[in-house]
Amino acid sequence: MSLSGVCVTAVESRPAGGGTSHALGAVGELEASPAHRPFGARVKAFVALTKPRIIELLLITTVPVMFLAEQGVPDLWLVLHTCFAGYLSAGGANALNMYIDRDIDALMDRTSQRPLVTGMVSPREGLVFGLALAVVSTLWFGVFVNWLSAWLALGALLFYVVVYTMILKRRTAQNIVWGGIAGCMPVLIGWSSVTDSMSWAAVILFLVIFFWTPPHYWPLSMKVKDDYARVGVPMLPVIASNKVVARQIVLYSWVMVAVSLLLQPLGYTGWFYTAVALVTGGWWLWEAHALQNRARSGETGAGLKEMRLFHWSITYVSLLFVAVAVDPFLR
Repeated sequence: MSLSGVCVTAVESRPAGGGTSHALGAVGELEASPAHRPFGARVKAFVALTKPRIIELLLITTVPVMFLAEQGVPDLWLVLHTCFAGYLSAGGANALNMYIDRDIDALMDRTSQRPLVTGMVSPREGLVFGLALAVVSTLWFGVFVNWLSAWLALGALLFYVVVYTMILKRRTAQNIVWGGIAGCMPVLIGWSSVTDSMSWAAVILFLVIFFWTPPHYWPLSMKVKDDYARVGVPMLPVIASNKVVARQIVLYSWVMVAVSLLLQPLGYTGWFYTAVALVTGGWWLWEAHALQNRARSGETGAGLKEMRLFHWSITYVSLLFVAVAVDPFLR
């Protein structure tokens, strides 16, 4: 995912209807009264800056690839060091993302309670925290894993923060497509952490996540497109009809499933992974086409049921990568 969180997205619960005045009012109240920033709440706020729910999903695409690269159980300490450094790297990227996006986060209901909006963490603290995590994570990777993994993680972080957040996000509807490259990097990092090299197996799984990202995120964007429209972020559902978005979802879904089936013909996996890829991919395509049919029939609101595909996309990637980890033991 960088372990950045672009690729894999978790829904964060936010009280709706807060709006700009609520968010900005909260900032003023908290910053004006340090008593409203107790230590425990501050710790939770800094943890929230790292988006831990998203990172859980990012690690699902890292650890199984380590099993595939090892063709068995990788060294436990290597797994722990890779996961810890990956968490720090992703957390740094997410914190810097919130620092840059704090202006639009204050205007969106879904993000109006983020720490930099409420004032529980100041912008300067958020910036320093994000930069510190970036430095520590890179050094941790280099010293305790290997420097190839360190550079991949740092490159992913910079791609997420600079290319996606600062350049693409507010300028093009292709933001999540190309910005999602950062979220594919945990696959490469998982492989390089074990082998200190690259492989076509890692590239194929990188491409699976690349083509997974848009049809994973666009259904969520369809649901909250009013939030994105309010702040001028041109997510595809903001500038295109549901029919167009659904058609793109179906297109990317077919390519994703096709790419996921390349591992077995190239000799990297056996029957178990292939069976899981076929069943889960088939169900994904069923859901994608069902969403397209509802969009074509003019369904909107609750009738569109776009979140069914979003939730299944998380289950799909989890099952697929668990199969990646289990397959070496069944060959």
